[in-house]
Amino acid sequence: MNSDMSYDAVMNRKNEIMKNAVGIDYNDFESGGIAFEYEKMMEEVGYTLNEIREIQSYTSVGNTPLIELRNLTKIARMMSAPGKGARIFIKDEAANPSGSFKDRRASVSAYRAKALGYEGIIAATSGNYGAAVASQAAINGLKCIVVQEVFDSKGKGQPEILEKGRKCEALGAEVVQLTVGPELFYTSLCLLEETGYFNASLYTPFAISGIETLGYELAEQVKTRTGKEPTAVIITHAGGGNVTGTARGLLKAGCKNTKVIGASVNLEGLHMASDGDFNRKSFTTGHTGFGVPFATWPDRTDVPRNAARPLRYLDRYVTVSQGEVFYITEALAQLEGMERGPAGNTSLAAAFAIAREMNEDEIIVVQETEYTGAGKLPSAQLTFAKSMGIEVRKGDPVDNKPGERIVIPEHPSQIRVKDMDLDKMKRSYVKNCITAYSKSKIRPEDITFLAEDTKSDVNYIKNILDELAPQNKG
Repeated sequence: MNSDMSYDAVMNRKNEIMKNAVGIDYNDFESGGIAFEYEKMMEEVGYTLNEIREIQSYTSVGNTPLIELRNLTKIARMMSAPGKGARIFIKDEAANPSGSFKDRRASVSAYRAKALGYEGIIAATSGNYGAAVASQAAINGLKCIVVQEVFDSKGKGQPEILEKGRKCEALGAEVVQLTVGPELFYTSLCLLEETGYFNASLYTPFAISGIETLGYELAEQVKTRTGKEPTAVIITHAGGGNVTGTARGLLKAGCKNTKVIGASVNLEGLHMASDGDFNRKSFTTGHTGFGVPFATWPDRTDVPRNAARPLRYLDRYVTVSQGEVFYITEALAQLEGMERGPAGNTSLAAAFAIAREMNEDEIIVVQETEYTGAGKLPSAQLTFAKSMGIEVRKGDPVDNKPGERIVIPEHPSQIRVKDMDLDKMKRSYVKNCITAYSKSKIRPEDITFLAEDTKSDVNYIKNILDELAPQNKG
């Protein structure tokens, strides 16, 4: 155990800790500047997509059903222009062992940990991923520690988060619960050093490669059912792994023309690390508090280089309001007979709106419907919101104000999406890269990497560099 356990010292040892806790030396991919060998890092997983499918099949992960939402599609068409209203399908990831698509991530990490002889695994999470890791650890005979951000400074926690912690414990994990702040990754890194366990991080190549099977599987099922590729896949966007893994799987299935659309709950104005704001949000994941910062600066996690890089793959990024998601959650239950939770239904709310823009013969797929415990029930979260002094009422969701007012639509036609400015986000990402690597001159390989990382081209990056800092241009 290292004697210097200060926050800065531990965070500075991330690469050393990762070498011991994951078996990856991230220095092997570095170029000395902004660029690094992303695809080489992803190949470090060491398993083909088919091998990962076999790994997941052993623990009953994957092969989840693709369900056509005929009733919601019918309603969307009733409110669309003639010939509009795409067919809406949902990939039911609740069929995985712990009830979440995150079993796909956890399965590869748990398999790897067991293969390398680790005694246990550790995950830092608000809860859903913790349940997935605990579940996969139990199947593989591994010990498990879940580090969970739960409370504000008054000891209050949202029912959804508390329920997820109880689920982790029920699956055999030791749960370390923290107050909101910068301690989550710090504490997990300390525990990794202390225990020598495997790091089942959300952001390693193992975690992202596990989600590739979702995109690949989805593509296969749509082709079999309809004879063509999905027109668009809508993915709840938080830390970026869901977008990244699914998009990579779609590409491996040959779906180069399928649009990848990220969707988040708009929590603009609420700071996720703020003690005062922590319990004034009614969503613990799938919101802009994760979606925006992790897209514009992905290398902010417990690993030196994040394998989740959403700007590489996003064609469009939209937001919906809290009330719209709660509304569609009830609609899915009452019209399609599926009780699922707000994280996945963030995508469904966006899909319901976007389907009305598309043609009837086009196919839109909601990529996941995950959530555990109390998170599936809008009543629990809304009751807690009211106890925090937040107004909950029906009306037009344009009047929604995060942290102050949740407005639930009175009619499905009021479900809309708001487009995020991807160009602005890409520019912010480039600026963050320059700030982080300001000691290095921007080289041609950095420009090429930035073009790949923003799904753009070299001229686009050069123009941004000219605007931001001409002297940095290589």
